[in-house]
Amino acid sequence: MSIFIFLIGYNLFMNKENLFISNFSSVSKYIGDDAAVVGEYIYSKDAFFENVHFKKKWLSLYQVAYKSMMVNISDAVAMNAQPLYALLAVAIPSCYSKNDLSELSSGFIDAAKQFNIEIIGGDTISNTKLDITVTIISKSSRVLRRKGLRQNHLFAYTGTLGRSKKALKALFRGATVHNKSKFINIELRNQFISLVTPYLSSGMDISDGLYSDIEKLTSLNKLGITFESNISKEVGCSGEEYEMLITFDKRNRKKVIRRAEQARTPLTIFATSSRNTYKNRCKSHHF
Repeated sequence: MSIFIFLIGYNLFMNKENLFISNFSSVSKYIGDDAAVVGEYIYSKDAFFENVHFKKKWLSLYQVAYKSMMVNISDAVAMNAQPLYALLAVAIPSCYSKNDLSELSSGFIDAAKQFNIEIIGGDTISNTKLDITVTIISKSSRVLRRKGLRQNHLFAYTGTLGRSKKALKALFRGATVHNKSKFINIELRNQFISLVTPYLSSGMDISDGLYSDIEKLTSLNKLGITFESNISKEVGCSGEEYEMLITFDKRNRKKVIRRAEQARTPLTIFATSSRNTYKNRCKSHHF
């Protein structure tokens, strides 16, 4: 999540998230991917807070819990990891009934069962609103990282982008969205990533928007990007997609396409890495 501030006199944008994380990444070798690889385990954590990521009128308690788990599992998938365990921290309004708590629990349990995850503990506190953080502990025999992109490698993304932002706009207008909307029902690409990782140079999940996540990859690998097809702002700036952004050598193009077909995963190849500088100009959506 990010917020931009304009510094008068310097004419530049500063990403507060990146600034904050840089205070830790300068002293830690584990920060920089969707999850931290420490020994044989992979650790990831994300927050899912009321009035930041969702409003109560938008989602049922079951949907809130289920999505909060899927958002976190997405980081494991992005690293080509098998999630094993989950720790939950849930701040719960004191007004919630036993039925509310049961519905909330069911959402966590069903998402965990889908990926054979064991919920092993966590913490609960009373709060004025529903706030959730989830820690996922995973393992991988072949980790997919963000670093590894080379010049003239291809960029591609899975699925269809833009629908999450469209649904969010509808919700802000007071409209309702279908339960199968991507804003509510996240589809993770774990089968595809498992099949295709040997042919990839880098990858990450698209959570902050395609354009924003392109900047993360290109900046980390000290490269730029040359677009081969036009991508509208509505598509490029749509966050909360949880599709995959991947890169690979042109020589592996047919192999990657074949694995996408095998996993029945839509794939769009849209750009090539190049020796230039890329800057994301999308407005921050989280704040």
